[in-house]
Amino acid sequence: MLFKTLLTVTGPDHGDDDLKLAAGLCDEINAHLSVLVLVIAAPPSGGEYAAVVSPAWLAEREAEMEMLERRSSAVSKMLSESPVSADLSSDYPEQSWADEVIGRRARYADLTIVGPEMLASHMLKERVIAGGLFASGKPILLVPRGARATLKPKRVLVAWDASLEASRAVRESLDILPGADEVRVVMIDPVEDERHHGAEPGADVATYLSRHGVKVAVDRLPSSNHSIADVLRQHAVDIGADLTVMGAYGHSRLRERIFGGVTKSMIEDPGLPILMAR
Repeated sequence: MLFKTLLTVTGPDHGDDDLKLAAGLCDEINAHLSVLVLVIAAPPSGGEYAAVVSPAWLAEREAEMEMLERRSSAVSKMLSESPVSADLSSDYPEQSWADEVIGRRARYADLTIVGPEMLASHMLKERVIAGGLFASGKPILLVPRGARATLKPKRVLVAWDASLEASRAVRESLDILPGADEVRVVMIDPVEDERHHGAEPGADVATYLSRHGVKVAVDRLPSSNHSIADVLRQHAVDIGADLTVMGAYGHSRLRERIFGGVTKSMIEDPGLPILMAR
């Protein structure tokens, strides 16, 4: 297993569930755990670039820095009691720089774990996912509440649309896929031409994966007036998948924010653990 360092981010209001989940994954694959404690700085009351700084705002910043220190101390204590090799860092960025701070830390990990507590925190979740996907060059793993997280899955669904993002996700998951009992490459409404999925949709990616020792099958599914995200989620349930692998943000984030998209829908309702890459 080439995943040797896993990163997880925790905030001041979080418990230890995400940390324990990430530590469990590290224990499963004998990896090192890197933890980033993050508090996003409150902007001045008149806006982030306000000229006048109020005493109330300064007091709020001091309180936030104290929260960061307390949370870091609590995490340090937990890590000291864990058998997993770990390191701890903390940061207090402005909101506009949070993505870059997270991404910079994620560049020194192989995978960023986004657990249920992080998925439930709106602003910090957005910053972690954006930083992990756009500022690190590394994949992320979303783990929703109630899902069993594992980096040694038995059944994997690979969402394939022949895009650069999907290709990157497949490449990033090659440490995982050969160990699975079954990998299903799933295409929704595939287009049979060389500019899209080829003359035989799925054949090229299946051949590529089989050369890496992956036990692969191809599923070509119609959308039948359902969203692609809904079809993927339902098929994952139908085949008993432990993990979905998919590319992220084939369209711009702005377009997905305004019009919706597969990535946005899967982040909001993962259903089961999803490894995403871009």
